[in-house]
Amino acid sequence: MKVTVAKSAGFCFGVKRAIKIALDTVAMGRQVEMLGDIVHNEDVVRQIEASGIKKVSRLTKKKDTILLIRAHGAKKNMAKKAQSFGYTIVDATCPMVKEIHMIAEERQKEGYRIIIIGDKDHEEVEGIKGQVLSPALVIDSIDHIPLDRIKKIDRAAIVVQSTQNLDNVLKIVELLKPQIKDLKFYNTICKATTTRQDEIKILPLENDTVLVIGSKTSANTKRLYEIARSLNKRSYWIQTKDDIEREWFQGVATVGITAGASTPEATIKSVVAYVEALS
Repeated sequence: MKVTVAKSAGFCFGVKRAIKIALDTVAMGRQVEMLGDIVHNEDVVRQIEASGIKKVSRLTKKKDTILLIRAHGAKKNMAKKAQSFGYTIVDATCPMVKEIHMIAEERQKEGYRIIIIGDKDHEEVEGIKGQVLSPALVIDSIDHIPLDRIKKIDRAAIVVQSTQNLDNVLKIVELLKPQIKDLKFYNTICKATTTRQDEIKILPLENDTVLVIGSKTSANTKRLYEIARSLNKRSYWIQTKDDIEREWFQGVATVGITAGASTPEATIKSVVAYVEALS
């Protein structure tokens, strides 16, 4: 079988940066804590935990302890609360997510209602919501648009979770335009996501079978799989080589492989080696 790996497969800039910040911080020799996982990947989480960084579920009074803000970002008041408890803050929020925070905060100050197109309850979306004082409205799909609430809004600014599918986002925006008199739209999907999605629109058409590697908790991996599956029914979402089933490759001459933005290179290489060994 011929195996083709997407050029963009694996860590994006924001994930690489967050992991480096985490490991550099713990190397300072101080106690480091984090609310939740640094990114959505089990292998990376194990690496971070093995380095000595402790995952906690809530803040408590501390002394000489660093709180690491994860790549997905956090609510604005969380850092202030942590500092009041005695934490020193180290911020590993992706710069692209920081830009979304800035847009949301600035437009809200100008009197715009903030609408977020993204996954409800996702950490990144919660962080964006936490940048504004008045409640932001979250829309997670074209099938869940609360038109009764939308029609009551005169001015709104739309920002987007950085890992959303642009095609779906634009469909939602088109439905909102006639409903809101003053509507500003900011395409805040990051370049890494766009590049991956552009590639996955081609990979399934040029290969008999497609493997998408990434955690089941990864939003950007989910988008890649959804696009791949819509174009080629022989597309499979796996976390590691252990999820691969041999029957997927019966009569297959070409295999395309991509991976989410938080999937380590070692995981991708192990999948490629396994598939090549099946030839």
